[in-house]
Amino acid sequence: MSRIAYVNGHYVRHAEACIHIEDRGYQFADGVYEVCGVRGGKLMDETLHLERLQRSLRELRMEMPMPLAALKHILRETLRRNHVLNGMVYCQVTRGVAPRDHPFPKNARPSLVVTAKRLNEARIAAAVAHGVEVVTMPDQRWARRDIKSIALLPNILAKQSAREAGAYEAWLVDAEGFVTEGSSTNAWIVDEEGRLVTRPEGPDILHGITRHVILQAARSEGIEVVERPFTPQEAKSAREAFISASSAIIIPVIRIDGQAVGNASPGLVALRLREAYGRFGELS
Repeated sequence: MSRIAYVNGHYVRHAEACIHIEDRGYQFADGVYEVCGVRGGKLMDETLHLERLQRSLRELRMEMPMPLAALKHILRETLRRNHVLNGMVYCQVTRGVAPRDHPFPKNARPSLVVTAKRLNEARIAAAVAHGVEVVTMPDQRWARRDIKSIALLPNILAKQSAREAGAYEAWLVDAEGFVTEGSSTNAWIVDEEGRLVTRPEGPDILHGITRHVILQAARSEGIEVVERPFTPQEAKSAREAFISASSAIIIPVIRIDGQAVGNASPGLVALRLREAYGRFGELS
């Protein structure tokens, strides 16, 4: 069955979907996006994702493409038309179509694209069961990583370098020597005292929705949480490490730069939090 995409007011076959050549997302990466996980045909943490979408738009002085209720309907209709029960829905808003010029156009209308797809659940399950390796590299992204911008070239280069090194993910390291986050994930460790450690929110990391829910789950489970930067060396010496994202929730990290973390197997805290997530994440 053909996949279906929503593009600026129309549901079209995915293979035939297109945007104008002068859409500013295509010309300048002048846009933002959100990715919601889908479980049992329902959106995960939709309210938080749409709040972050609106914040990203405000930070770039862009308008919502339509009222929130209409956008929610389109997300669900795209899921329905694609028969996605477990997967993800992708929503992208750009500043719209205008003659190519750097300043904001005066009369452009925001463009909206929504797609949905199934996830490779077997691949995710294998990663959770066996753990994955990450490699560290310098963080070369722009200074406003809290905005979920579609300008992801540094992230792509980091992810590709990780895959070429035989790793699942890249952990990015700032000029002071601290881990910021992964190329498409948030980064976590469990220190020698059993505390859950992750970098605090700020302009240097994406304010992950899954990260937010994990923090809630951890505190409810009685796990002490410390929001502070950590170094790659501290991570290599930690009891556990893991990454988080909407697509996979939590995946244990068992090696960093080839060095084993803990006993080089998925950690108990990571697996406990992954199980607990279901009690705190919103399904709608």
